[in-house]
Amino acid sequence: MALVTGIKGIKEITVTEDRTAESMGSGLLPVYATPWMIALMEHTAFESIQDQMEDGKGTVGVAVDIKHIAATPVGRTVRCESELIEIDGKKLKFSVNVYDGEKLIGTGIHKRAIIDNEAFMANLS
Repeated sequence: MALVTGIKGIKEITVTEDRTAESMGSGLLPVYATPWMIALMEHTAFESIQDQMEDGKGTVGVAVDIKHIAATPVGRTVRCESELIEIDGKKLKFSVNVYDGEKLIGTGIHKRAIIDNEAFMANLS
């Protein structure tokens, strides 16, 4: 298998009390927290390509540039869709969108870097 542009990912989660801005500490209201939305975007992108990685290789998130454009209450299901739109050596760029039903609630770009897992961990101090 080869890593190519156009690879898509999709992941759905339900907004629960522990995924709210109030619970996360990123706001005061019981609505879907932006940090949780970013985590969903990263996870969807990561998962979409992980099975394309060579043994011993992985990816790490290196940048997010997103907009959280609408609030979502507890109990709703949100869906993230990612697409690998650019490969530049070890740098990967994804388009990410999150929906509440058909309503777009978040959009942006997420970048990941391909790493050698063992070397990456060996460089930690």
